Amino acid sequence: MKLATGITVIKNGQLFDGTGAEPVPDGAVLIEDGIITFAGKAVDLPEVADDVEQIDACGGTIMPGLVEAHFHPTYFNVAALVDLDIKYPVEYVSILAACNAKLALECGYTSARSGGSLFNIDVWMKKGIEEDLIPGPRLAASGREICGAGGLMDWNPEFRQIGMEGLILLVNGPDEARSAVRTLVKDGVEWVKTYPTGDAAAPDANDHHTLCMTFEEMHAVVQTSHNHNIKVTGHCRATQGIINALRAGYDAIEHGSFMNDEALDLLLERDVAVVPALYFEQASIENGPAYGMPQSVIDGHQETLEGGAESARRILAAGGRLGMGGDFGFAWNPHGDYAKELEFFVNYVGLKPIDVIKCATKTGAELMDRDHELGTLEKGKLADVLVVPGNVLDDISLLQKRDQFITVMQGGFKRAGILS
Repeated sequence: MKLATGITVIKNGQLFDGTGAEPVPDGAVLIEDGIITFAGKAVDLPEVADDVEQIDACGGTIMPGLVEAHFHPTYFNVAALVDLDIKYPVEYVSILAACNAKLALECGYTSARSGGSLFNIDVWMKKGIEEDLIPGPRLAASGREICGAGGLMDWNPEFRQIGMEGLILLVNGPDEARSAVRTLVKDGVEWVKTYPTGDAAAPDANDHHTLCMTFEEMHAVVQTSHNHNIKVTGHCRATQGIINALRAGYDAIEHGSFMNDEALDLLLERDVAVVPALYFEQASIENGPAYGMPQSVIDGHQETLEGGAESARRILAAGGRLGMGGDFGFAWNPHGDYAKELEFFVNYVGLKPIDVIKCATKTGAELMDRDHELGTLEKGKLADVLVVPGNVLDDISLLQKRDQFITVMQGGFKRAGILS
């Protein structure tokens, strides 16, 4: 992705640098050729020529671009299982994914980590974004996902004989798990996403307390992925699934819904980040009935919501790391609502706004393995900057009002906002 040329100064706003430090009341950021060369108090701003570009934050907040850490670019208003794997051909899904990527950027999310993608689209979409062919967040791609046969993501009946190849690689045993990883290696993924456990969405056979992969399969995935310098994550709700993933060597955990003491100790020992994706549970409970969601499923989401919120609180309180990403793309939890998750973590989970935003910036960049260049406003980092009117630490819901953003900057370029 190209960097902007020239010099830009952003000032007249509180500076929240994303490190977790208290905001600077009268802050400023200096950007030179797409790179941050100063971020701090306005009185300490190096002298610049009068004719350089000036962006007035209007007394609002100057902060890092947000990171959506569990992004499903190819999900588009999914209301039934058929919408996930056989409703549309790859050509149309690619168009939908490009629309989702553009929307995420407009919402202030300058980076995103894929949580799974149909047809390997996110790998190629990343290339298109990096080569400035389409607008979207800087992307970490994961392509298709891996699940044990008969598990959560294996819903097409055998008599149809159509498989799940566009969405999921199904495995029976460690040898097939290794083979699936090798397929993804050839596809060019950065993360291998697996399904060690079930979910409230499948209350009959694969609910949120069941396992969908064996430890041996999970270990084979990790062993093969790490051999190729690829990281592994997994949809882990059930306690034993979390423990299995951590013992197998997973590099991140998605959800981590039912975290007991043993799981938490393992998590902290290995410093593995968790992306709870909890707002999806709340959206399912609130909006699911309108889409015919059965009460048994809603009850399961309620249990997952409560367990997941307690786990998230315990993880952060113990010094662990949380990323923010909300499983958006379902009809009842659509793309574009990303920042609702941040307000949810403040109002429902009870976290401090400063901690939530750190999770949505610094930790998100760490999950992407790009914290050396993204996630905080510090000298030497890429100028991915979000400027929002108002104080987001007083009212985090301001991050939902994309039509009022002053600018969404990516590498020094103004990509969205009223100044774009």
